[in-house]
Amino acid sequence: MSQPAYSSAELMIVNAARLLRDGDVVFVGVGQPNLACNLAKRTHAPNLVMIYEAGVIGAEPARLPLSIGDPTLVSGALSVVSMYDIFANYLQRGNVDVGFMGGAQIDKYGNINATVIGDDYAHPKVRLPGSGGSQEIAAWANRCYLMTPHQKRRFPEKVDFMTSAGFLDGRASRLATGVRGGGMLAVVTDIGILEPDEHGELILTALHPGRTAQEAIENTGWALKTAPNLRITEPVTENELRILRQELDPGGIYLKGG
Repeated sequence: MSQPAYSSAELMIVNAARLLRDGDVVFVGVGQPNLACNLAKRTHAPNLVMIYEAGVIGAEPARLPLSIGDPTLVSGALSVVSMYDIFANYLQRGNVDVGFMGGAQIDKYGNINATVIGDDYAHPKVRLPGSGGSQEIAAWANRCYLMTPHQKRRFPEKVDFMTSAGFLDGRASRLATGVRGGGMLAVVTDIGILEPDEHGELILTALHPGRTAQEAIENTGWALKTAPNLRITEPVTENELRILRQELDPGGIYLKGG
């Protein structure tokens, strides 16, 4: 049986969704992370609880939300609280299992840059949106995940600016800060999946069907290591694509490209 055709965006969303567990409390961002969470909720994790930064807990959006303040997030939600309550009484207390992160760069220790590209902060090559609450999520969520195309410019050995902390320069460095969160535990790309080793360095642990370790190495800005038991991810299914395309994003707002 031939495999269904899918875009790199759909490939990453599907594999990110599979990382989520039934019953997880997830700090959701808009866009592709939102699709991953809703896909998981409609497949293997029906008891997933979605939290949005604007203060919505247990969101059940009837349509694709276009921002963290979209009114569709409120209807049917378990609770609506202040942004302060979300961060102080839920995230920092350890009640958030997963934080979905985003950024322009991620380095070998899972540190994220969403602030500037270039060495000069005052006069950067590109000025980016910044962190929002992502630095808090990176510090306190029990697990952090990220989706990004696997391109060398996105994976420098060291980020130009550290917006959100991964393992800093190793697990011991993060541990010394006193933050409780587990750090960056998986990066899903269109080639495979990166996960931290015992030192906190991201290594290649899985490949998507038809991709090679050499492709990942050539598209990474440091000497990427591969796990000795490198696995192959499960193929994308017709049902996963149907849910994404017909139920979650029929207009293709976030499914186009990668």
